[in-house]
Amino acid sequence: MKFFWFSLLFMTVLFSCSDGKHPLSEFAGGSIHMSLDNEPATYISRDVNDIYSMTALSQVMECLVSLDPKDLSIVPQLASSWKVSKDGLSYEFTLRKDVMFHPHAIFSSDEDRLFTAEDVQKTVEYICSKNQSGDPGIAYSIVFEKYLVGAKDFFEKKAKTISGLKVNGNKVTFQLTEKDNNFLSKMTNITCAIISHKIHEENVDQDMIGTGPFKFREYKKDEVNSLVLTKNEDYYLTDEKGCALPYLVSIVFVLENRKLEQLDLFEQKKLDLIVGLPASRITKMLEGRISDFNSTPPVLILQNNPGLATQYYFFNMKDPRFKDVRVRQAFNYAVDKERIGSEVLRRQYSELGYYGIVPPISNIFRGYDFEGVKAVSYAYDPEKAKKLLAEAGYPDGKGFGSVSLRFNINDVHSAVADEFAQQIYQVLGINVNIDGSTFDQLERDAQKSKGDIFRSAWIADYASPETFLFNYYGKAIPLDPSSPSVFNKSRNNNPEFDKLFELAKKSDKLSDQMMYFSQAEKVLMQNPPIIPLWYEGNYGIVYSNVRNLYFNSLRIYNFQKVYKKEWTKEEYMEMMKNNK
Repeated sequence: MKFFWFSLLFMTVLFSCSDGKHPLSEFAGGSIHMSLDNEPATYISRDVNDIYSMTALSQVMECLVSLDPKDLSIVPQLASSWKVSKDGLSYEFTLRKDVMFHPHAIFSSDEDRLFTAEDVQKTVEYICSKNQSGDPGIAYSIVFEKYLVGAKDFFEKKAKTISGLKVNGNKVTFQLTEKDNNFLSKMTNITCAIISHKIHEENVDQDMIGTGPFKFREYKKDEVNSLVLTKNEDYYLTDEKGCALPYLVSIVFVLENRKLEQLDLFEQKKLDLIVGLPASRITKMLEGRISDFNSTPPVLILQNNPGLATQYYFFNMKDPRFKDVRVRQAFNYAVDKERIGSEVLRRQYSELGYYGIVPPISNIFRGYDFEGVKAVSYAYDPEKAKKLLAEAGYPDGKGFGSVSLRFNINDVHSAVADEFAQQIYQVLGINVNIDGSTFDQLERDAQKSKGDIFRSAWIADYASPETFLFNYYGKAIPLDPSSPSVFNKSRNNNPEFDKLFELAKKSDKLSDQMMYFSQAEKVLMQNPPIIPLWYEGNYGIVYSNVRNLYFNSLRIYNFQKVYKKEWTKEEYMEMMKNNK
């Protein structure tokens, strides 16, 4: 009789904590609210080129491989494993057989939703086709155009298939034209996410149908708009105990570009975390709530890690005035970064922009000559700035005319733009007209060179200087000058830089890669298409009941195993002891 009641109790617990496929964890439930500074620029994965789209879509879409949020190592995702040939020219992926795409009206059954090798093949062909604007997609330009055998012929419609892409059962092989040391890293980018071939055939790519732990539910229009994602009940991964992932029931991305409003929402507990603080409230937040950070357990946890992200301005190199290197050097010397850092940013940065485009994080980029780059870069020197501008034919700014500074409006970028305009006028006598817009409008105009100087930022797609320096590679400029330049927006064209960049790409030894990449950046900064302003820290505050959320240098947020649970004092002390 005891056995009967025990068995009944066990079955009751099992089925009451099951989603029909896997048992539910004790951590199951809850919702995370997080703000995005701007609305995603696109909901089509192959076109993603901004952090906001990447953050949202990476919860919904998946690639063959992904990055572990704790240590940024490459781990299996839709591929259960992979093999690389000895010459580095062939990558064979073995695909999972237990994955389904999210439900959609185009699927006639659960079997119809199964992920197959055909989806990989059709996705790569889709990526290697022109987008709705008639332009190449991001993944094609970065990953496949140069390296995947037959990709360019397919894109140019000289071939009906991609000869370097082979499918055999549940195995897919990519044959490369030449070795690419970062090929696997690039394949983790959301632009390489796999979509169902049926989704593409029915032309509903924008519906955000993927295989990820969360599925798109709605775009909620309210006083503050938001994106709502809900748990994918059919998700194939489980935790170490075999319980269903994800734990969370939903993620809500609040679309708010005003940091003060974000902080107000956070303090009202309507947001679970905030990344970056409004400058005017830093002291009040960090010092005024010191007990919330120092209690055991704490109420709030401060995260502050150096980020692989650079904030900078770039010049429109099509403007005849900026073709003169002395003008661009003068603008660089005229900027007082210390003032921007202390008065505007209130020291919310990892480093100020005394280097180049690559963030000076030596423990990630081991062997990179950051000091050499710094030696040819720019600190505030108003006298040198005036001298260079005069040598270029514009003494005290006479005859130069005004310039427009394009930026996307938010608290920080607006304040920095205003400070920059004042400094340039005070040092060089040049009027800077600040022209704010939405992020999406800024991106479109920057690609088409509609402006003189543009605010921009680059967050690494993977941990290599290549991802930053590629934005200044001459061969990334479209042949047609009227076409948008998606990556090299400044349209920098420097043969010496290109040669060193290519040598780094072809080097097998990491030390040689770092040597050539840093030499390329020295050349870049001696003839600068940019004004580096600061390097971001991944600076955020999270309520302590949010567990398993990792802040990393690539700003990748993985919510698969995130859950919410209050700490007891004993439990927290034990955790801290184990982490020492």
